Amino acid sequence: MFRDEDLKLLARPLYALLTVAPRGERWPAPRPVWFEAAPDGTLQMFSDPGAPKLAQLRDQPRASVVVTAPVGEPEHWVSVEGTVTLHDDGGAELAARLADRYYDMSVPAHQQLVEEWKAGGMTRLVLHPEKVNRFAA
Repeated sequence: MFRDEDLKLLARPLYALLTVAPRGERWPAPRPVWFEAAPDGTLQMFSDPGAPKLAQLRDQPRASVVVTAPVGEPEHWVSVEGTVTLHDDGGAELAARLADRYYDMSVPAHQQLVEEWKAGGMTRLVLHPEKVNRFAA
């Protein structure tokens, strides 16, 4: 579902804004997350196993993400909607891989955080795209 220009944007260390169905009377509230476009055409993210968004995804396994180029560059964004599956395996490995993409891993505090993620385990979220919207100036 992704075009070449989508994949170029998604390969950059940008934040995705993840939106899941809210509880009760709350409004949807996007959260910035690290992500990876996987070779199988999915988007993969990770989360602490106790995060409220995971409870919401268990109730309603659908979400959307938006990734956009930063200010100062030509407008370019990709929006993805789809179902989400949650996995107990691969979350810590994904978190460590993404830390290399998003963090300066020579910083001891970053190294410590990744070790904590590995020790505590992370849940892997896999967004299976059903609809992709995009814009590139």
